[in-house]
Amino acid sequence: MILSRLKKSFLPVTFIFVANFTFAQSNYFKYSYGFGGGINKSYTDVYEGSIGYTTYGVFEYNLTPYVTLGLDGQYGMVQGGDIHTDPYNRQFITKYTSVTFNAKVMMGEYVYYDKSEFLYNLRGLYFGLGVGFINNKVTDVVRQRPSFSNDPGYTFPGKDKSVNLHVPINVGFNYFITDGYGYQRYIININAQANYTFGEGLDGYDDPSNKFKNYSPDIFNAYTIGFRYMFGTIKAYRKTL
Repeated sequence: MILSRLKKSFLPVTFIFVANFTFAQSNYFKYSYGFGGGINKSYTDVYEGSIGYTTYGVFEYNLTPYVTLGLDGQYGMVQGGDIHTDPYNRQFITKYTSVTFNAKVMMGEYVYYDKSEFLYNLRGLYFGLGVGFINNKVTDVVRQRPSFSNDPGYTFPGKDKSVNLHVPINVGFNYFITDGYGYQRYIININAQANYTFGEGLDGYDDPSNKFKNYSPDIFNAYTIGFRYMFGTIKAYRKTL
């Protein structure tokens, strides 16, 4: 009699537990925010770029667990050139801030990983594209060629402060971590970002192309590690997470 009652009470509890766990495995949070940082390297009008730093904060809306729209804010330092080794004695240090709108699509949106542990582990791979603006503040720059150069006294044209169009291209990986209820709650993010700036503000040099090679947009690549926290209302998804 007692055993029969235990069986009757155990089965509903087990069903509720399994149902809740399955619900968590098939649903996701709508929003996330995070932060991170790393290094960057510049590719501008100067002969050789140098290593700088990048920090960021991000807020994202999750269209699905693997497709996101987000607002990204960055602050960092970009530098390059050397007054002694650069062919034209150019050298700069720029502090920058940027705001961009980004879209990212992960591998998990398109592959069926239910029966493949390999694909399941790679579901967080993504590609992203964005657009926005970058605010450049050149804090240190060689404006006149030094006396030991072959053209002493030449003044480099350019601005110390500017705002340029900014297009970031992202390739990265999200590693998902579940909470105690089985929801994907935390993300460790590794990202490589190519930043195209359209204008001559990043390095502060705007030399005429008939005098200097100056044909490509200023670029800096950023390599960062970050953290995300997912929150908000829950939405259903067609795959098991």
